[in-house]
Amino acid sequence: MALAESSTRSAAGAAQAEWLQRIHPLAALVAIVLVVMPAIASDFVLFQIFAWSFILGTIALGLMFLAGYGGMVSLAQMTVAGFAGYMVAIFGVNGVPAISIGWPWWLALPMALFLALIFGAIVGALAVRTEGIYTIMITLAIASAFFYFTNENYAIFNGHTGVNSVPTPQALGVDWRASIPFYYLTLGVAALSYWAVAYVARAPFGLALQGIRDNPRRMAALGFNVYAHRVAAYVFAALLAGLGGVLLVWSNGEIAPGTISVSAAIDILIIAVVGGIADPIGPFIGALIYAVLKTFALDVLVSLGLDGNRFRMLIGIGFLAIVFFSPDGVIGLWQRWRRRGTSSVNTSRRTGGHG
Repeated sequence: MALAESSTRSAAGAAQAEWLQRIHPLAALVAIVLVVMPAIASDFVLFQIFAWSFILGTIALGLMFLAGYGGMVSLAQMTVAGFAGYMVAIFGVNGVPAISIGWPWWLALPMALFLALIFGAIVGALAVRTEGIYTIMITLAIASAFFYFTNENYAIFNGHTGVNSVPTPQALGVDWRASIPFYYLTLGVAALSYWAVAYVARAPFGLALQGIRDNPRRMAALGFNVYAHRVAAYVFAALLAGLGGVLLVWSNGEIAPGTISVSAAIDILIIAVVGGIADPIGPFIGALIYAVLKTFALDVLVSLGLDGNRFRMLIGIGFLAIVFFSPDGVIGLWQRWRRRGTSSVNTSRRTGGHG
């Protein structure tokens, strides 16, 4: 018995050591900095930069999952996020009594996510019947149609005015609208979403989806349902978008058609591409770059004597520069830099340190 217990402890210790070895020192450092960020950053930075980056990154993470692992580019991620945001506002409490059902947040939240999954399944069922540029166009058409529908519908979505006065939950004695609690809330959702995508990518479903991306005919011949896997990928991406959409409404306290406009849908694509669609961390890097540019670009342009409303010009220039030098985004630049550094070290070792 003692020998068995000793063997069990040894196996557990070996597994823990192997798990610790997998953690990259830089990733651990970033995680520590993010945890202690409220102690070193102002409320403005926490709420307007990092919380916003986590929300946009979570929405773009679904696009990264579809494009990176499924080979499907969807421009409807912001649409699904906005749909979930509208649902949590309508089923919950808001400032428009005519369309407020008045449920508590712990009932409105799961209902909003459930409906977002259904909406994502419908979008996926339509989109997976096409390929390539046609997938992009049909998802863009869905995003455009939903934008105009919410803008003109007053019975459900209150038209172009949207829904306002949506309260952030008060739970566990914490005001989650305050900068520090909301920062940790968005950080927690972003971390869980990242780990979920990383896990699904290594799970049988994710491996099958990657096989379908590379050779759908062979996977179909092996007995995999290509159509069902692709639709399921859209449903999973809709869950990520729904979480981001709910957080977006809670951060702003409102939602309007402008939130889900075509330009907003394209912004999510830019965020995913700039960060990189080869790794789940890419969308969050792209979202941070986007948030910083959108927050400070106006001030920079005004200081240079230019029109501050042209801040999108800087975002566009940055997008073009990153895509031109690295089609894989910032993640691609980082990976090439690491390979170059590793190659230099190996060359130095082979030559005995002499150049």
